Amino acid sequence: MHDEREVTERRIDRVLNQRIRPAVHARSVPLDVGVWDVPGEPVPVETGLGATYRPTRIGEPWGPAWATRWFKVSGTVPEEWAGRTVEAILDLGFDTISPGMSAEGLIYRPDGSAVKALNPRNTHVPIAAPAAGGETVTYFIEAAANPLILPPWGNEFLPTRAGDRAAWLLDENAPTGEPQYVLSRMDLVVFDEEVWELVQDIEVLSQLMRELPLESPRRWQILKALDRAMDVVDLQDISGSATAARRVLVPALAAPAHASAHRVSAIGHAHIDTAWLWPLRETVRKVARTVSNVTALMDDHPEFRFVMSQAQQLAWLKESRPEVYARAVEKAKTGQFLPTGSLWVEPDTNITGGESLARQFVHAKRFYLDEFGVETEEMWLPDTFGYNAALPQLMKLAGVRWFLTQKISWNTTNKFPHHTFWWEGVDGTRIFSHFPSVDTYNSELSGAEIAHTVRNFQDKGAANRSMIPFGYGDGGGGPTREMLARAARLADLEGSARIAIEKPADFFAQAHAEYPDAPVWVGELYLEFHRGTLTSQLGTKQGNRRSEHLLREAELWAATAAVRSGAPYPYEALDRLWKIVLTHQFHDILPGSSIAWVHQEAEQTYAEVTEELNGLIDTAQRALAGPASDDSVVVFNGAPHARGGIAAFAAAPREAAADTDAVAPSAGEDAGFVLDNGLVRIAIDARGLVTSAYDLAAEREALAPGSVANLLQLHQDFPNQYDAWDIEAFYRNSVRDLTDADEVYSTGSAVHVVRTFGASRIEQRLSLRAGARRLDIDTRIDWHETEKLLKAAFPLDVRADHSSAEIPFGHIQRPTHTNTSWDAAKFEICAHRFLHVGERGWGAALVNDSTYGHDVTRDMRADGGTTTTVRLSLVRAARFPDPEADQGSHRLRYAFVIGSDIADAVREGYHLNLPERTLPGTAQVAPLVSVDNEAVVIEAVKLADDLSGDVVVRLYEAHGGRARARLVTGFELESAISTDLLERPLDEPGTYEVTGEGIQLALRPFQIVTLRLTVRGSR
Repeated sequence: MHDEREVTERRIDRVLNQRIRPAVHARSVPLDVGVWDVPGEPVPVETGLGATYRPTRIGEPWGPAWATRWFKVSGTVPEEWAGRTVEAILDLGFDTISPGMSAEGLIYRPDGSAVKALNPRNTHVPIAAPAAGGETVTYFIEAAANPLILPPWGNEFLPTRAGDRAAWLLDENAPTGEPQYVLSRMDLVVFDEEVWELVQDIEVLSQLMRELPLESPRRWQILKALDRAMDVVDLQDISGSATAARRVLVPALAAPAHASAHRVSAIGHAHIDTAWLWPLRETVRKVARTVSNVTALMDDHPEFRFVMSQAQQLAWLKESRPEVYARAVEKAKTGQFLPTGSLWVEPDTNITGGESLARQFVHAKRFYLDEFGVETEEMWLPDTFGYNAALPQLMKLAGVRWFLTQKISWNTTNKFPHHTFWWEGVDGTRIFSHFPSVDTYNSELSGAEIAHTVRNFQDKGAANRSMIPFGYGDGGGGPTREMLARAARLADLEGSARIAIEKPADFFAQAHAEYPDAPVWVGELYLEFHRGTLTSQLGTKQGNRRSEHLLREAELWAATAAVRSGAPYPYEALDRLWKIVLTHQFHDILPGSSIAWVHQEAEQTYAEVTEELNGLIDTAQRALAGPASDDSVVVFNGAPHARGGIAAFAAAPREAAADTDAVAPSAGEDAGFVLDNGLVRIAIDARGLVTSAYDLAAEREALAPGSVANLLQLHQDFPNQYDAWDIEAFYRNSVRDLTDADEVYSTGSAVHVVRTFGASRIEQRLSLRAGARRLDIDTRIDWHETEKLLKAAFPLDVRADHSSAEIPFGHIQRPTHTNTSWDAAKFEICAHRFLHVGERGWGAALVNDSTYGHDVTRDMRADGGTTTTVRLSLVRAARFPDPEADQGSHRLRYAFVIGSDIADAVREGYHLNLPERTLPGTAQVAPLVSVDNEAVVIEAVKLADDLSGDVVVRLYEAHGGRARARLVTGFELESAISTDLLERPLDEPGTYEVTGEGIQLALRPFQIVTLRLTVRGSR
């Protein structure tokens, strides 16, 4: 037989795309179109419906960037179309990129009810089936002219001001600029269902065929069947010949899959970034569009299942579009719409703090329980930039059994070895986990994707089941009727995996039953990509870090005041503020990878949150401080460790004029300075560089011979593609040491250093407090560089095999060497409040108030010693998607803790982030709760969310060992039980014998415990 495969395949493609596909809507009549230009921000639906519309036409440009335009379309169904299925095709001028990345629209009936959304892959609107001739049609479209931040012609990641709202506004309410789109098509059409079905038949078979091996008989059988179908198709009468062509394909579509075929659970999904290349206000509308789409699809397809994975988005929908939300609730009752994921938003899990992650679960699960009566059991987090090792324990404590993600498939160095596995966290907790081997969370259920799923699956032999989340996403959109048609045809088709539309819970239960002894992955899931997100958009990160600690303080002091003095506890305010902070932990906001508009709004929001939380703290502390005195203030210590003679979570009077900076610099050699407090001695030379950090007690120099510390280093930072996301390893190939100083001077209590370079200026204040082993470095940066990375280096005379970096509720050790490709890939790592390196008996730490990116390297010296260099990544200057990212003034603090162990690093990290507060007063405030072992850290103190008056305490073992401790309360304790994160008794709750006002605790390494303490007489 002659091989005419390529000729036949080209024939199939041309006939399908140029003849059959256009015949689906072969008959059309134009609609009349009017437009109303919204003068500012989006308006309520009733305003749009009642507006005055001017005539417009196909081909007219519309929509400056970020503007909203309302279109009114109307027409009459031709009499000759009576009995046919009639639709409208409404094309706003879409380009070919994915839905959610450009113009979008939501269609309304005249009564204001939503019909469905419009996007580049979903332009049809059902009108009638069957239609009545002469029927009038009127619809309204709320269209968003969202600009193309990422152009359709490729991923060049070129700088653009399109994401900066200020660049498109003359004033606060008037969008300006060039039109973004050209109105393309507004027609009534006849929908030829048989031709549409033929398109789906051909597409599925053709896509499957091209993925089969050339030597496969099945490939040639499908090719022959498609070739025969092309012979049957009458190119001048597609509609009349469609049924005959479909009949030819029946045997090819009826051949069943092999018994050993891979099984795929297809789960409808629409990943909607809570913000990214659009602002939060646009996400509210994206959610309404997507839910309108999927609930409409459910009406026609009862087998369709769709997951919605971010509680905040449903909360927005309930508030902004209650009638669309009602549709979601209706479909949830039928089991089609599935609230999923257990998280308030899909957060960044590297940078988000531990208590914030706990509250992500708390607020989401409560929302799902209250609104849908659903106890979610999965953590659905397909797209974030790495996963910290505390998450398995947090999941279990939130009642979560399963974990799904996909992003690790983006690794650039090492391929993750499993798709189904047990993930073991830093404390030993294990969670059954799955990575879809399709390598996308936006599948179209194409033949190529299904084939890749099977080929790529890492656990063949032991397991035979994987999941595919399908539907357009990132900007939303969701599944389409074409995807459901593919799923139906692929349910049992020879040569393909078997596809079944299922719920996530069904997949996980089946996968677990099939593979209960799946392999175990221990520790963090480090993404070998997007490492720059640990540093980008410093202002956003600082807002989050500060808000997290302010929320902690507000709850602590409000609870203390409520129990001690009966002061009202601000339940509503704290709930609202927590949700605001949690929302901004979304994995494109907190990591710094969104447009300028998003980060400008975030920083303003954080400023408002800070002001309100400071007000709550002030109110609570004033209720505790007692009467004012001329010569005394009350010092409040909100940190979990004692300092300055004040116990953790306590307050005590102190003379107002007390000198807190007891160490003054003195003149040294070479016009330098020395800071010496009897514990450590710091030498600073005339350039403002630290030349010695001597531990007086250990009689040991911390710095490597001949090196200088707090050395600011400037690197070229131009990644290959993802500017705000990535730091590439080659950035280290070029470096400029900033050793020149404009000024170095003493103010009596500190050394000040001023440096200028390029267009930027840095001023640092170096100080050493009495009784401290910590050199504090208060840094102000006026930053005006582009495509640069600024680091602060500390070369230490330490042979450290690993570094210890704080993560939520503990710390993790990472090798400092590069023995394997896995080690080498971790050239930029995350640490929260501290990063520690050491050898037996001695170590040092860097603590910080807003830095997450770090790197640790080792070098051998000529003297045989090892230099371990620890560096903090202070600020970047990425240009996409925000070309002005990080430009401007910043203040950040970090400190060098000399002669420290892990306990010191933990303590100093908290102290730096929770400074003392002072108020006029005379009261001595005993702690509401305390523990007698510093290895046990109290992370949260609050009143129970159920308004019972119970005190809730969350604590954890912080040093990595077993710990026994006695928890003592500053109130009469009636009972104590351990709970889950939602403050419900655990299935097997720990009950504690109360002796006096205390209970005895025993914790394993890094164990998290939540205690519910009942105040005697409170009930």
